[in-house]
Amino acid sequence: MDVQKKKETKSAALLSITALIWGVAFIFQRTGMEHIGPFAFNFFRCLICTIFLFLVSRITDRRFIKAGAKPTKLMDRTVIIGGVIIGTVLFLAMGTQQVGMVTTTAAKSGFITTMYIVLVPLMGIFYGRKTTVKTWVCVVVACIGLYLLSIKNGFTIEKGDFFVFLSAIFFGLQIVVVDIFAPKTDPIKLSLVEFITSGILALIVMLFKENITLDALQAAIPSLIFTGLFSSGIGFTFQMIAQRNIQPSIASLIMSSESVISMIAGVMILGESMTGREYLGSLFMVIAILLAQIEIPVRYKKTA
Repeated sequence: MDVQKKKETKSAALLSITALIWGVAFIFQRTGMEHIGPFAFNFFRCLICTIFLFLVSRITDRRFIKAGAKPTKLMDRTVIIGGVIIGTVLFLAMGTQQVGMVTTTAAKSGFITTMYIVLVPLMGIFYGRKTTVKTWVCVVVACIGLYLLSIKNGFTIEKGDFFVFLSAIFFGLQIVVVDIFAPKTDPIKLSLVEFITSGILALIVMLFKENITLDALQAAIPSLIFTGLFSSGIGFTFQMIAQRNIQPSIASLIMSSESVISMIAGVMILGESMTGREYLGSLFMVIAILLAQIEIPVRYKKTA
């Protein structure tokens, strides 16, 4: 096995762990919202993540120094610019997702959020990339799935589902921005600045929009620890590391499995239920997600 193949295999393993963590995290995001508001949840989640990543960064820096290498500085230009941009997008993604999860289920949230896999190719239009017919077919299939999942009688969409769909757009943008900056600098420090930025923005909104009590915060601690330490600290950092050595299409396909995990976890752990219509919608979205990642060979006519 060559060096590049080993890197891709390692990256695939990291993303598989990430998908598992993120899928289960929907449970903790849902239960945590029973005690504190969405932006308070995201602030404390980012705070825990920031402390964890700072400690990890210090440890890795010492290892670099002992090995005679020079670690990337936290105030490095690429780290700051990339981290602030990614963190701002992440704040919008996590904020809209948490607001949506107040009134929707963990199972549905997982599937709707995963629409970022289909939306990412569409974002390429703004960078001068051509969008294939296959991509538009995927969008149509995904929209059918979203309709079956979220649109009720009278053609109305639940408020929670709408906000989760907005989060899918922002998570898609986050993947694009990570793909731009992650290969250029230290992924741990980039992730650290990302969560510092996202946490500060969440704190600002929390102070103006939400009230929080000590009892409510204590009740939310288990959910905050899981999402802050595992989902944010480990999951998003694994994403940063993995996207340095693996194609975005493969990375997004692996991460999309979080939707299936969230559905299973929601049904088994929280006792959530889904109707036949919603299961059918989930199936359509799975088809769209998988089809978006399949490379269809193109035949070229021979010229004389």
